[in-house]
Amino acid sequence: MRYRLLGRTGLRVSEMFLGTMTFGQEWGWGASVDECRKMFTAYAEAGGNVIDTANRYTEGSSERIVGELLGSDRDRFVLATKYTLTMDGTDPNAGGNHRKNLVRSVEASLQRLGTGYLDLLWVHIWDPNTPIEETMRALDDLVRAGKILYVGISDAPAWLIARANTIAEFRGWTPFAGLQLPYSLVKRDIERELLPMAAALELSVAAWSPLAGGILSGKFTRSSADGPFRVERATVSERDLAIARTVDAVADELDVSSSQVAIAWTRAHRPWIHPILGARTLDQLTDNLSAIDLELPEEAVNRLEEAGAIELGFPMEFILDTTVDFVYGPSGKQVDGRQAG
Repeated sequence: MRYRLLGRTGLRVSEMFLGTMTFGQEWGWGASVDECRKMFTAYAEAGGNVIDTANRYTEGSSERIVGELLGSDRDRFVLATKYTLTMDGTDPNAGGNHRKNLVRSVEASLQRLGTGYLDLLWVHIWDPNTPIEETMRALDDLVRAGKILYVGISDAPAWLIARANTIAEFRGWTPFAGLQLPYSLVKRDIERELLPMAAALELSVAAWSPLAGGILSGKFTRSSADGPFRVERATVSERDLAIARTVDAVADELDVSSSQVAIAWTRAHRPWIHPILGARTLDQLTDNLSAIDLELPEEAVNRLEEAGAIELGFPMEFILDTTVDFVYGPSGKQVDGRQAG
């Protein structure tokens, strides 16, 4: 396991993050505490140092289990959790990105995790009802108070993130250092706006669901797959199954698992993307961790990307199609320009 810097900070984070939405059995498909301990140990022994959880995961059990597993080694890990999601649906102020919910959520998370500070706090999802200025100032106050060290945001539009960091830079507040976004061969939407923005602003990306809820693990395309599944077979499209079969074919040629191919692809072009490994068993996690050493041949990458191709849409397709000839003229072909994400 190698390490990269988180965004424009000096914090060292491992190539892969350990996701703990499966820690706890309250949601019906998670792992027991004993299995969580085995997965945590395997990840740590592989050199991983980022543990990613959230206040709402398994209704708080994930944070409690993570806190227990960290124990006296807490300072050796980059502990990340999230706020936004409500823990009390009867209280209108128990959810959202406003200051009141932030303070309450962080204090509750610290208690469940058994720690005095968070290394990284993610805003879990964009809350259109809270001004981004309020969120950024409130986050900065907690950084100055020593409750959190770095901040990031998950599941938000590119324009909002760019605006938030511009405001933070202008006012001397703590900016977002990273993004947490869904990314896999079957869900490549972030290539349109979010990844180019992340590259331009030097933001790290934590990729959640790199196996697309297990679709790319072979569970629906190989007869050996067993449940329980988070994704129902009936909801999986023929397009997604076709992509999964291409992943299977590449995996068979390379003599590796389908999961390893799918995870390795997320980092094929952008090493600043960190796949979040969210396994239910030790065997699954061990297999996923092996993707660290898998470098896909260029031909395989091209096949995979062709199978999962998406349209960039406007404005990127319009800009890319017209830039060289219409905007720059013949001389444009002689210029080595910047790469957009």
